[in-house]
Amino acid sequence: TIQSTRRDHRTAPSSKMTKTTTSLPVSTDLFVDKTATHSSVATYYGETLQKSSDLKTNACCTAARPAPHIAEAISNVHPDVVAKYYGCGFCVPDEVRGTTVLDLGCGAGRDVYIAAQLVGPDGRVIGVDMTEEQLRVARETRPYHAERFGYDNVEFHLGLIEKLDDIESLEDGSVDVIISNCVINLCPDKEAVLKSCFRLLKPGGELYFSDVYASRRVPKELRDDEVLWGECLSGALYWNDFQNLARGCGFADPRLVEDAPITVENEAVQRRIDELGHSNLEFYSATYRLFKLDDGLLEPHCEDYGQAVIYKGTIPRFEGGWALDDHHYMEKGKVFPVCGNTYNMLKETRFEEHFDFIGDFSTHYGIFEGCGTSMPFSSSAANGGVSTKGGGGSGCC
Repeated sequence: TIQSTRRDHRTAPSSKMTKTTTSLPVSTDLFVDKTATHSSVATYYGETLQKSSDLKTNACCTAARPAPHIAEAISNVHPDVVAKYYGCGFCVPDEVRGTTVLDLGCGAGRDVYIAAQLVGPDGRVIGVDMTEEQLRVARETRPYHAERFGYDNVEFHLGLIEKLDDIESLEDGSVDVIISNCVINLCPDKEAVLKSCFRLLKPGGELYFSDVYASRRVPKELRDDEVLWGECLSGALYWNDFQNLARGCGFADPRLVEDAPITVENEAVQRRIDELGHSNLEFYSATYRLFKLDDGLLEPHCEDYGQAVIYKGTIPRFEGGWALDDHHYMEKGKVFPVCGNTYNMLKETRFEEHFDFIGDFSTHYGIFEGCGTSMPFSSSAANGGVSTKGGGGSGCC
């Protein structure tokens, strides 16, 4: 098991580092032949996998039950689309009505069609995927969903999410929310993905995505295994490398929303990992939100300026309280002390209208209490093994 300091539930989930880097061993030595990697992933998801039950592990399965409004949205999605869903979380955030949403690695379009209902007729949802077989299902069911919803607000593009520049209709600063569901780990150039996301987002926008992370850097012999790569394990970033990489791409304070352990429920796959001497390597499914704010509004560490917020209870479905991430649950009407970064994440984004703000940045009181550097996942053995997803680590929806 991993040895680390136990993290209190109220400790900041993002590990605040003293140095930001973008040159990581795991990103530069990931795969020499990126074309072969893309081809392998496309074959695995376009031909090898025909439905969710074909997966060999639960890395690309959603353990927690969806919220009622998400379950209702899923019920309106065509069965063929739902059958080809390989995600590891519910990655559409709150308060998206009327926004422009980009889904990276949209596959057959399940999350696109969920988001299409949440953004409404005045919003727009764009799906990008590299697999023609998956996109064919998404496009063929587009008329079905337009009739079901009463409007058509989606579009799909064939392409690599590392090369979003190739999609001419995607303009810099044009997207409010970018979502991705268990896909970025499949990309050999994760830095290119995150940099493109930062470029495409409007100021105040966010990348909100579920993916797979590892307790340590995944060794090369596992990264070279095509099945483990397709199962979203071999491409998993070590959590601390991910947070450093995100900061280096402009996302100064990654926030963990929820996490759950991944269990390899396949004897052959687990035997392969054990035989290579990596039985202590742990994997986690986690949802992060990464905000893009103007320069200077997010600091490398959580700093204390004596500020607080009061939630008004006005976000739909969250009248009693609302959670920004796994350690900021704000009850309606209660004064909630926050660091400077959290203050700006609420004030400089679409959430501003739902809060009253107390204080300013005139006086600095030092580091915000509880800003730590241990592994962020509550579901890790070192942190007590309690999943914040509420459903454990198994079971596909």
